[in-house]
Amino acid sequence: MTGALLQADRICVQLGDSEVLHDVSIRVAPAEIVTIVGPNGSGKSTLLRALLGLVPVARGRVTRAPALRIGYVPQKLHIDRSLPITALRFLSLPRRQPRDRALAMLNRVGVPEVADRPLTGLSGGQLQRVLLARALLTDPQILMLDEPTQGLDQPGEAGFYQLIADLRRDNGTAVLMVSHDLHVVMSASDRVICLNGHICCEGTPRVVSSAPEYRALFGLGTHGALALYQHDHDHDHTHDHGHDHSHDDEPGHGHHGHSHRHDDGREAGHSHDPQQEPQSHV
Repeated sequence: MTGALLQADRICVQLGDSEVLHDVSIRVAPAEIVTIVGPNGSGKSTLLRALLGLVPVARGRVTRAPALRIGYVPQKLHIDRSLPITALRFLSLPRRQPRDRALAMLNRVGVPEVADRPLTGLSGGQLQRVLLARALLTDPQILMLDEPTQGLDQPGEAGFYQLIADLRRDNGTAVLMVSHDLHVVMSASDRVICLNGHICCEGTPRVVSSAPEYRALFGLGTHGALALYQHDHDHDHTHDHGHDHSHDDEPGHGHHGHSHRHDDGREAGHSHDPQQEPQSHV
């Protein structure tokens, strides 16, 4: 995996009797931002967990660069409401952090005021930023983010994406991020991967130039950090590997025909390589 921080080669993941990921290959290079999109239950969170080694792969292989530093922000954190732990104390788990460094990181992610508040008293958006601060304290080479903008309002979401873009620019941090929204992804992404049990298609995102409602809702203050990934379903995936393209990672959901067509482009000032057309996987 020359040059890659993290790579999966044709991995399959099975949960119970259901194969929720089939023949998935992915590669993330240093300073690269890759966004994974797909419907609910398409295996996005399972893929991240498999790459982290939290879920076993039935077939295929996951390879990580030696001594790779990974910062992970999960989709949800279940907190015991009887546990009296402050945000600042949480940042020192499992490794104690100097107070000044922890405070500086809370400031960087935009929530310096929560330092001495209990985690159970934080809003969803504040908690997501505390989780990001904790991930950043490991000085990660790659950030793995599972729907990190849940719980954020629209200005907060835009600010979060700007922060991610800044991390890549300032630190060379690679980012592998799951998005719950098929349409809104970062224009700074190098690649967008559509997952529905398998990789349906992948390519570069399209800047929102013809959708003013998206720019109005998400673009304020991001200087083009969000884009519209145009995504139409118009061809069938036919696979004989026994996996239903489900809306949940649980067994018992049936097939649904779908497909993907892309209009691909780059923001003004970015070059577009015709060799980098979106790829469909059927």
